Amino acid sequence: MPQYPALATLLKRVTTGLEFSAVPYLLKIWLEDYQRSTRNGEIVQTNVDSFDYLFDITHQRLIAAWGISRGRHGAARDKSRMAGHPLGAGEGYHRGHAIPHTLGGPTDINLVPQLGSVNIGPFRELERLAVATPGALYFSYWSYDHADSQKPVAVQQGLLRPGADPQFREHGN
Repeated sequence: MPQYPALATLLKRVTTGLEFSAVPYLLKIWLEDYQRSTRNGEIVQTNVDSFDYLFDITHQRLIAAWGISRGRHGAARDKSRMAGHPLGAGEGYHRGHAIPHTLGGPTDINLVPQLGSVNIGPFRELERLAVATPGALYFSYWSYDHADSQKPVAVQQGLLRPGADPQFREHGN
């Protein structure tokens, strides 16, 4: 999992505009980390419902997702859309949200094979804090053990708030 040695210092200097100051730094670290383990990827950045995603087209998998919390998103889940998303990671895996639904995370690109015990367990702690902290930057970064796998082996969550220390959680998958 990547480390962010300059992030705490960067956040202490920021009072607004977090997305403009922290994201380029995060992108640099995520891309360097991902490219150390994965060759020949075609990586694109896209935006869906005001969240951004790094996606590897060649290996058809999500690398990272991030966005600014606007508080609780109250719309109903699109259950039929989620049900149509493949669930081939094996028993015990869910269609986990990289950006939580309660924060406004959509389906499709935002769904990742995630251990159910993580998805409905420790993963929720930082998700809930992100929902309760409008203006904070929430992210998830997904790690894979080999190029042909679409099932992440780990995920790192982060919550960044202007003027506060960064919060991270790492989960095996």
